[in-house]
Amino acid sequence: MQAIRSILVVIEPEHTESLALKRAKLIAGVTQAHLHLLVCDPRHDRSAMLSVLKAALLEDGYSVTTEQAWNDSLHKTIIDVQQAEGCGLVVKQHLPDSSLKKALLTPEDWKLLRHCPSPVLLVKTAGSWKDKVILAAVDVGNSDLEHRHLHVLIIDHGYDIASLAKAHLHVISAHPSPMLSSADPTFQLKETIEARYREQCRTFQAEFDIDDEHLHIEEGPADVLIPFMVHKLQAAVLVIGTVARTGLSGALIGNTAEVVLDAVESDVLVLKPAEVEDHLEELANKP
Repeated sequence: MQAIRSILVVIEPEHTESLALKRAKLIAGVTQAHLHLLVCDPRHDRSAMLSVLKAALLEDGYSVTTEQAWNDSLHKTIIDVQQAEGCGLVVKQHLPDSSLKKALLTPEDWKLLRHCPSPVLLVKTAGSWKDKVILAAVDVGNSDLEHRHLHVLIIDHGYDIASLAKAHLHVISAHPSPMLSSADPTFQLKETIEARYREQCRTFQAEFDIDDEHLHIEEGPADVLIPFMVHKLQAAVLVIGTVARTGLSGALIGNTAEVVLDAVESDVLVLKPAEVEDHLEELANKP
């Protein structure tokens, strides 16, 4: 977070109070990042509104520029501008789609999470982050290189947000339920699964300085447990990773970050491993 020099803030013209701008100001106030305000609108001229916002922000001491753009779709426009401006974070208000629309079309915010090369903060709440819980979701049982890089990213960002908001970092990790069909006897018994998982967690806790009180290990599917824990802890922000599948498989296989987005009552920061970000950047810059 501290390394982010420029933040892209997506302004929703129909919503007078911009929740995205409120969060971006909080982050920029601590990191001194530049704010680039973007309105995605192919039909109406929003220059007057952007001028008013810019003047107010400049008066408050922020570094700010504004832009109105449109390129085929909302997520494409945002990614185009993020790349052109070199923004290290996209902040956007999340407005959930109806169940019917979601069943027929992939939501724009899902597409943004899949294809955007930078971290994305989707804002859902207006309340303060101060003194609240920041919940980082990790998969301790997955220790391949990509997931390890993701764990470092998630915990680092979790600590950063907790620090800038004067909040408290908690971590959740879900482990699988017993599977009698598993070839490995370790995964057939609840006790052995939990014991093995807790052992992996000990190493994880030592590496990231997470004590037992701030670590929540639960059995079951992540897309059920994460919203449950967000609600239980009244978390203000959920920090979660995605491996950002693209193409057909991405459309068919629900990603946990996408599935929990409408199920949690918190803001959601979605991160990707550096190698995935690099790949998406290549794709974004192809002619």
